[in-house]
Amino acid sequence: MSSLVAENIKQFSKALEGKATLIAVSKTKPVEDIAEAYEAGHRDFGENKIQEMADKYEQLPKDIRWHMIGHVQGNKIKYMAPFVHLVHGIDKAKRLKELDKEAAKNDRVIDCLLQVHIAKEDTKFGFDEVELTEVLTESPEEKYPNVRIRGLMGMATFTDNELQVRNEFKGLFQIYSKAKAQLGLPHFDILSMGMSGDYQLAIDEGSNMVRIGSSIFGERNYQSK
Repeated sequence: MSSLVAENIKQFSKALEGKATLIAVSKTKPVEDIAEAYEAGHRDFGENKIQEMADKYEQLPKDIRWHMIGHVQGNKIKYMAPFVHLVHGIDKAKRLKELDKEAAKNDRVIDCLLQVHIAKEDTKFGFDEVELTEVLTESPEEKYPNVRIRGLMGMATFTDNELQVRNEFKGLFQIYSKAKAQLGLPHFDILSMGMSGDYQLAIDEGSNMVRIGSSIFGERNYQSK
């Protein structure tokens, strides 16, 4: 399995070079698999549970850039605040406040993305466009001095309807472009959308960061979780 992980990482890194940053989604996977990808030269890894990410952080090299890609629980932010590289799933204004508070305690400025709800599924999280506009027009750099909003993230509907997925990504790119133009901030430069099943569509529609898990590490094992 380990040699396959390394080969997959190399193939994806080469295919995405100059197009999008690759986040290798390592949730539920053992540290041995992450170490194999690390030895192959990869540094950006994504987890969807804060405690699991914190445990892996303790066991693995400290130059790994850890991405929190799952739903963020406010009472657990403190566990990742000392080390997390980028938080992808900020879906409420109060989460920005909580992240800012914990970042200040650690004397850090933590990068994050705002998650926008684009899917036709109630199980997905995120701001709607009105809520997003409210957050971005209330001087977030002053309101949350220990948080730096780097861009947006979205998850498309889980469906075989390629046109629907493409249109959802296209819509998020339009929202991102509008926000980027209005804010005029040089560091607002990340649009994270696309996973193993739809990353190519996402890149076609403007994504510059993709989250690939099963296509690199194989199917996940949730039995012990």
